[in-house]
Amino acid sequence: MRTAINKARFPAYGYLGLVIIAVAEALLFGGNQFVGRWFTPIVWTGYILFVDALVYKLRARSLLMTDRLESVVILLVSIGGWWLCEFYNAPRFWKSDLELWWHYHNLEPNLMLRRVGYDWAFATIFPLLFITAELFRLTLFKRSMPQTKIGLSKPAVMILIVLGGLGAIVPLLYPSPWFAPIIWLSFILLLDPINESRGWPSITGDLARGDWRRLWSLLASGLVCGFLWEFFNFWALSKWTYTVPYLGNVRIFEMPVLGFLGFPPFAIECCAMYIFFRSLLSSKPDRLSDCIWIETNAQK
Repeated sequence: MRTAINKARFPAYGYLGLVIIAVAEALLFGGNQFVGRWFTPIVWTGYILFVDALVYKLRARSLLMTDRLESVVILLVSIGGWWLCEFYNAPRFWKSDLELWWHYHNLEPNLMLRRVGYDWAFATIFPLLFITAELFRLTLFKRSMPQTKIGLSKPAVMILIVLGGLGAIVPLLYPSPWFAPIIWLSFILLLDPINESRGWPSITGDLARGDWRRLWSLLASGLVCGFLWEFFNFWALSKWTYTVPYLGNVRIFEMPVLGFLGFPPFAIECCAMYIFFRSLLSSKPDRLSDCIWIETNAQK
């Protein structure tokens, strides 16, 4: 396996990803209206191609090269997961005056094409977070050093699940712009302990074994990708802005500065959602690697 990893080539689609990013940026600043409206899904598609190629170069496995079926699952869960977030943002049937936290501007006027743009952009969210986290896991957090073990008792696990369930329900019953932090934490508390109790990968299980690599990798991925989300969004023609009640005028790009604290836990939440829904599709694989996503055909 080590020989295969050492000889893994950098796939050609990685170079294509760099070209897509560079050309999209050039056309955006050149005033191209089409690229300006579709900039977010275009540039993130290029990013996914490039970073996935880096992951393949490092370990001879990646979503696009060897785990393509899994990448389709992640893509579909990503679309559904972010539509759930959209529902929390505008729980009263997406009326424009009731959006709580983020607001879209200069969208594609054709409603059918707009839906394509939504789903394309939403489909990139989980993949880009996961491949970035995997890149961190293979580099910055590669070595597994003995660390503090944090095991939870069954009553503590049940308390977390109940708190997560309440956090998921209350913002729908009582919509409020103050509840944004709850949304980025509730599904972690709800789903991650459930994943662990069912024998699937989880942060809860990792910490009980003293393995913090998945946690640090996801946190770092959320922070880096969150910064890039806001960086790319700032100059796009079709973009989003925020309305929040706490330090809303203190911003980096369009994001209120405190909002960047939500990106790291958001990456963990996305992973917990993916693992949970992935567990409903098949029985648990005989061997679960420490990769960010499920590798059903991983070598034993």
